[in-house]
Amino acid sequence: MQIEFPDRAFGGYIFDLDGTLIHSMPVHYRAWDQAMREAGIGGTLDEDLFYSLGGVPTVLVAERMAAHYGITVDAVAIEHRKEALYLEILHEVELIEPVVAFAREMAKTHPVAIATGGLPMIALPALDAAGLRDLFRIVVTPDDVAPGRGKPEPDMFLEAARRMGVAPENCLVFEDADPGIAAAQAAGMAVVRVPSRT
Repeated sequence: MQIEFPDRAFGGYIFDLDGTLIHSMPVHYRAWDQAMREAGIGGTLDEDLFYSLGGVPTVLVAERMAAHYGITVDAVAIEHRKEALYLEILHEVELIEPVVAFAREMAKTHPVAIATGGLPMIALPALDAAGLRDLFRIVVTPDDVAPGRGKPEPDMFLEAARRMGVAPENCLVFEDADPGIAAAQAAGMAVVRVPSRT
């Protein structure tokens, strides 16, 4: 995995979770594939569509997938079904070691935070399963910002910076998905892209 780590220090470091700290995107894909098949998409879920929605809040992902396939769904019900399926196979998630090692090193001297599109009921068990809960005391989810202001809006990253006590322009974000990268840039933060499809 090729990651361009910065050669200068920042005041604080913010990490996306899925596809950035933990190699969970294939596991999320399997859960989405089953949930959307049950919803009636009539075949296998388009993997490119799934990855294009990385970082977007789950209920919005359900809405966008349904629109793509031209079906009408209860997006909240799909969200709950997908999350239940994900929790069943959460134990299969692996760490993205280079990013986790960097986070552990930075956490010795700098504040670190997570800004994830996943809701607490999914993000926190994932942190526990990965053994990362103690490393990240600050976890920002869509519940911490106004409705509709998740990624690609900058609000989650700005909230993480506020909680860390670091100016946005002095934060470095690690992200794997375009919506998250757009959100970090909109917040005025530097970004390191983590390749999620390796």
